[in-house]
Amino acid sequence: MSDLSEFESRLRQALVPLEPPADLEGRLEDRLASLVELAADELEGWELSAMGDPRRWAPTITAAAVGGSAAVGLVLVRTQRRRHRRRAASGNLVELAGNTVADLGREAVRLVDEARRLRRR
Repeated sequence: MSDLSEFESRLRQALVPLEPPADLEGRLEDRLASLVELAADELEGWELSAMGDPRRWAPTITAAAVGGSAAVGLVLVRTQRRRHRRRAASGNLVELAGNTVADLGREAVRLVDEARRLRRR
């Protein structure tokens, strides 16, 4: 019987929830934003003449995949930040879903606007 209680005790210790570092969200957002910016720079330098040679597609395809993934991640991180406010402002699950989708759209538009401003510099 003591083996079982010792096992349960160790299992409880192993399954204790961990809090992420306080600055994790900010660091993640910064890294995703820098990936989006680097991918945009790579894609901006891409030439249409490269379309004729498939061997030159790899950097462009990689930049598009990395940049797109980072952009989606950035939108999700920024939307996640306001989840408590949305939940408090919503009266039911349908309203919460609608508010979340609206936030996702606003963040996507905001990200595109930021990319345009950076490109103009």
